Amino acid sequence: MRIFGVRMLFAVWLAAFLLACKTDKKETDKNEISENYVQENYTKKEVDIPMRDGKTLHTTIYSPKDTSKKYPIIMQRTPYSSRPYGEGNFRKRIAPNQYMMKEGYIVVYQDVRGRWMSEGRYDNMRAYIPNKSDKTVVDESSDTYDTIDWLVKNVANNNGNVGIWGISYPGFYSTYAVVDAHPALKAASPQACIGDFFFDDFHHNGAYLLSYFRATSLFGTYRPDNKPIDTAWYNLPDLGTQDQYQFFLDAGPLKNLNKYFQYGTKDQSIGKSEEIIDDFFWKELIEHPNYDAVWQSKGIIQHLKNVKPTVATMVVGGWFDAEDLYGPLETYKNIEKYNADNYNTLVFGPWDHGAWARTKERNVVGNYYFGDNISTFFQEEIETKFFHHFLKGSGDKNSGLPEAYVFDTGVKQWRTYNSWPPAGVRKSNWYLHANGDLNTEAPKAEESKQFVSDIHRPVPYTEDVKAVFTPRKYMTDDQRFAARRPDVLVYETPVLTEDLTLAGDILAQLQVATTGTDADWVVKVIDVHPPDTETNQEMQDHLKMSNYHLMVRSEVMRGKFRNSFSHPEPFVPNKKTGVNIKLQDVFHTFKKGHKLQIQVQSTWFPLIDRNPQTYVENIFKAEESDFKTQTHTVFSDSKIQFTVLD
Repeated sequence: MRIFGVRMLFAVWLAAFLLACKTDKKETDKNEISENYVQENYTKKEVDIPMRDGKTLHTTIYSPKDTSKKYPIIMQRTPYSSRPYGEGNFRKRIAPNQYMMKEGYIVVYQDVRGRWMSEGRYDNMRAYIPNKSDKTVVDESSDTYDTIDWLVKNVANNNGNVGIWGISYPGFYSTYAVVDAHPALKAASPQACIGDFFFDDFHHNGAYLLSYFRATSLFGTYRPDNKPIDTAWYNLPDLGTQDQYQFFLDAGPLKNLNKYFQYGTKDQSIGKSEEIIDDFFWKELIEHPNYDAVWQSKGIIQHLKNVKPTVATMVVGGWFDAEDLYGPLETYKNIEKYNADNYNTLVFGPWDHGAWARTKERNVVGNYYFGDNISTFFQEEIETKFFHHFLKGSGDKNSGLPEAYVFDTGVKQWRTYNSWPPAGVRKSNWYLHANGDLNTEAPKAEESKQFVSDIHRPVPYTEDVKAVFTPRKYMTDDQRFAARRPDVLVYETPVLTEDLTLAGDILAQLQVATTGTDADWVVKVIDVHPPDTETNQEMQDHLKMSNYHLMVRSEVMRGKFRNSFSHPEPFVPNKKTGVNIKLQDVFHTFKKGHKLQIQVQSTWFPLIDRNPQTYVENIFKAEESDFKTQTHTVFSDSKIQFTVLD
């Protein structure tokens, strides 16, 4: 049975929202450009480009009306639709940013295989296939290659150079394009790019993100009869409440959510006698709880060993991206690791998901203000220069841009480096003492702190839980509410007497025990502000910046995956056990007068689902009786390894 209360109008709105790569258009268009600029300066053409297997992909081409010169092609491949359809209907804005739109590019949008108006069967995070043997074997790399080949041969006034960009899922397709790349592809900018669904978006270290529950149909529902369609065909579950915390608490085990999805509909395109799973992605999630061959094949990170040296890459991300933080960092690092001679750069700013594509004057994530015109600076001084150099300029490695353009979110300033992490960083271990102290001195004797993890009263990920598509603001939310709960352990330095800059990855090396046989472990790195910190205008009314507990970084580890994501194993009750949690990179200065705090907890609800705290093979099939309140212990030889820049 499927319960739907969200009307098609909402689905259409959502698709348009995602089409813009999850940016607020009211914020992105804060400039003097005419609403009819694109129509006045570009011609639009829609074509169906044939792929090597005979399927066609629907493609929209915007070409400058000024035909006196040649232009490079800049393209985006998307599952969110290349709308508006119809050659008389124009987008209000095209290209990665307004500066490139005004400068003049041939801008291309394409519906990926099996989505919207393109033919073929869609696969969520389609697996890369190396050494494709014949024309019937296709993947997103071959589709991109065939598309570029057609464009450079058939689009008038192109200069033979092609670039690709995209945010979020289109960012994944941008990464995909650099593997087995077409010779004409000269520049690629994967931005907030999905890297692997077991670590991005739908999972974090194997823990399922309930925040993505309502997105499942969006990413994993087949079109009617698998035919091209220009209107949204999927529906989203209606929670029937604005209290998302209570909804999922009342729902109980994950298996009780099966009723929101539909299976077994006949697929006319493959024969009436054959049934398919309408919500195929939900089925994939519940049947593959571990990092097995299915998930491993879908990741693109492991295929970045053979990036073409002819393609320059600029990977872009936000330090407070709640959706795709793993992807861009790992994409940059793996291209760098395996392709040392390639032009490969990193840009990370104080943004949530896709915020660099906006031009809002004040750059704010949640309650926290980072400065003015940060996104505009990126668009004009970094992104535009990158594409201009490689698509219109000399295309050599002397682009004038640094290897790493990174924003220090503590002092609120851009920094440039020749590598990331910067040269001169060192590893520093900070111990979680049983008395709550956090310092670099190893404990002289083994001590511990305990807390009761009540499965019926999980710790919320924010005090501001709402029924949202995916949460964003919690990445910078005030964590005082959590620090004052008995089921959250707090470790803190004294007031810092000098600045402390973290620049790189963080590794939590916990030594723990539990009375149960499984548990989640959540570690949060907090910047505790002084009492006299001035409150900014975006702050929620009930909060002040005085003593604000800014979450700088956080991550979860599903305990049963502590030794292997492919082969989970239970805890032995009350046995001291090591659990390592890799927290993604940060670039943050804890300023003099602030305090550095670590919080450790075991629930993070409803950002992630509840761990039963009793080992089960598949949490998606756990019974209510499996859920048990347990007592957890953190030993004082637990430590957090920071990457420190002196």
